[in-house]
Amino acid sequence: MAGDRINSTDCDQVSPNFEELLNNTNSGDPKFPMSKSSANSVEDLHCELKDQIYSERLSQLKIEIEKLNIPEMQINSEDLHDQFCDPNNPVQIKFNDISAAAYRIKGGVEITPCTRSHMSSLTGMEIFFKKEFLQYTGSFKERGARYALLSLSKDQRMRGVIAASAGNHAQALCYHGKMLKIPVVVVMPKIAPIMKISNCRSYGAIVIVEGTSMLEAKNFALKLSKVLDLMYINGYDHPNILAGQGTMALEILEQVPDVDAIVIPTGGAGLLAGVAVAAKAMKPDIMIIAAESDRCAGFYNSMKNGKPTLTIADPTLADGLAVSVVGVNAFASAKNLVDKCVCVQEEYIAISILRLLELEKAVVEGAGACGFAAVLQGSLPELKGKKVVIPLCGGNIDTTILGRVLERALVADGRLIKLWVTISDRPGSLAEFTKSISSFGASIKDIAHERAWLKNDVFSVQVQAIMEVENSEKAKEIEEFLIKKYEKVIMGPYGIQK
Repeated sequence: MAGDRINSTDCDQVSPNFEELLNNTNSGDPKFPMSKSSANSVEDLHCELKDQIYSERLSQLKIEIEKLNIPEMQINSEDLHDQFCDPNNPVQIKFNDISAAAYRIKGGVEITPCTRSHMSSLTGMEIFFKKEFLQYTGSFKERGARYALLSLSKDQRMRGVIAASAGNHAQALCYHGKMLKIPVVVVMPKIAPIMKISNCRSYGAIVIVEGTSMLEAKNFALKLSKVLDLMYINGYDHPNILAGQGTMALEILEQVPDVDAIVIPTGGAGLLAGVAVAAKAMKPDIMIIAAESDRCAGFYNSMKNGKPTLTIADPTLADGLAVSVVGVNAFASAKNLVDKCVCVQEEYIAISILRLLELEKAVVEGAGACGFAAVLQGSLPELKGKKVVIPLCGGNIDTTILGRVLERALVADGRLIKLWVTISDRPGSLAEFTKSISSFGASIKDIAHERAWLKNDVFSVQVQAIMEVENSEKAKEIEEFLIKKYEKVIMGPYGIQK
């Protein structure tokens, strides 16, 4: 039966007898005597039927997908049409949509804490972090994913859904699909983090890794949605996704009622739209600020042009925000509600990840840290002295990437420096050099000698040293001292280059 097609008709053939049994036992019909143990048995039978139908549909989808040559599929303009995200007929979500979503997803996603930051005194603002990285799959995407799945018709639930995502939307959809017994297929680009691909597979979904970019992956997913008769769920623009994301704002306003502003990391603008609609409906004077990487300023360009605008997405630490075109529904919903949009440099995103790890004990990915990066960059002076909520949207960062980011953040923060100094090759010269460095409280992490490629006299040696210092001011002191003491000193760049 695993290879047979499972459709709504098949389900209907199984369901009526079960539903009749369930209805009669609940009504106390004497023909169906009901004990506590038999009630549990009925519940178990229901679960077994759902599990069987779910498993068989997944098996059937796997067989159908294996028969396809996905890279060679011909894709035309009709294949790329998404009926729920139509540029000619954008949908503006309403507060009632978000309220409905909050009711439906209650108990299915975490109510995450929104706590006062240790860095409030350092920034001159009273900052509260909404810790969405504490969701089960590590991001806010669960809100929209669960609501979108719960809103499916019975037939759509049977057939399943498909999406394109580089990580967080895919993980959320796969996890809640498994919980709700709805088959899920995700197309992930080849650039997607290995950890996220592995997580999606662990949730039992069908994962297709295809396409060199998110745009290519999305095109494949839209084509497959027609071929496999699956509903495509856009991770940042489907109306139900926007409504689900907006539930975060309801929690924020309950946890920090007198909040003055919310700074929202922005890519496709789905979270921005949902939060803006809900927050402005409940507190019209609240400031809504969008923060995005300057390497993919899609929402900024769209606001400037008055419509969703194609923006080239360069590689960025905030890979989750690297969307070429903001969602048409998201833009229509958010454009008149956003008070300011700021673009953040990569160095500040790296430093924000470092600060959150050191002072908040929070592991946050680049996209999730983008809102805080806007504060560190000094782009929001109007928020001084105000209560500000910043969602930490996700914590799904590869361990290897985290190590690289922290090192680059230390360099950008002026706490990790590299230098080359030519000193005498006489006994005691290196000891004198290291002693001088230690007097500034610097810790040498790596040191090496170079003799063969020097053009100086044979009694000289170039020392390359990497060292950790307290801050950029201390790095400057070391640089000035060495320039006075030695003739040839080269300092690698440190701190943020203006």
